[in-house]
Amino acid sequence: MHICAMPVYELDPYYMAFPPVDQANPDGLLAIGGKLTEDWLLMAYQNGIFPWFSEGDPIMWWSPDPRFVLRPEEVKISKSMHPYLNAEQYSFKLDNDFVQVIEECSSVPRQGQNGTWITTHMKDAYIALHKIGMAHSAEIWENDQLIGGLYGVSIGKMFFGESMFSKKSNASKLALIKFCQWLSEKGFGLIDCQIYSAHLERMGAGYMDRTCFTNNLQELIKESSLRGIWKL
Repeated sequence: MHICAMPVYELDPYYMAFPPVDQANPDGLLAIGGKLTEDWLLMAYQNGIFPWFSEGDPIMWWSPDPRFVLRPEEVKISKSMHPYLNAEQYSFKLDNDFVQVIEECSSVPRQGQNGTWITTHMKDAYIALHKIGMAHSAEIWENDQLIGGLYGVSIGKMFFGESMFSKKSNASKLALIKFCQWLSEKGFGLIDCQIYSAHLERMGAGYMDRTCFTNNLQELIKESSLRGIWKL
């Protein structure tokens, strides 16, 4: 089978295995097929692979080179964000409402995008990961209203960011800053941002070649995991 005029691996859904990441296409596409279940997802993340596909497409697995990453302790806080950091009307919470966060990420309009890649299948898969304590949300609340946040997967001292949203100005930035501070305190070494984003670049994210990323990944996932619901 061919995607983007380049051959890719087709995975057997009954045999859980991925090809080496250095076999990915120049655009980062490694394989199609397999399953979107907890065990497949966790194996993928532990090997530097993530799913990304649109409604109606087969499951597509990616490992881009270079990788876009952010070290939690290096998050940049602009002067314009300082008034938000200690504002009493905003509360930072973890795993208070994971389902609502992923719903908001899938529905908030984004400039230059028509529709969402966070399909019902994807939402179900990450909610299942959350239920076993491996997927988490970081949230900003204003009184009883969720106004911004992000979600992703945690293995060892590595966090794999998936998506973020903002319903009010700077809410997602505030969520990321607060979350980076929390992750740094807990000894996390890296956030996988997957692919380039100008928004994340302004906040301190940058490129890391795939070999370096894989080496960092393998060291960090050996660390003790903070499993379960992260209540804060």
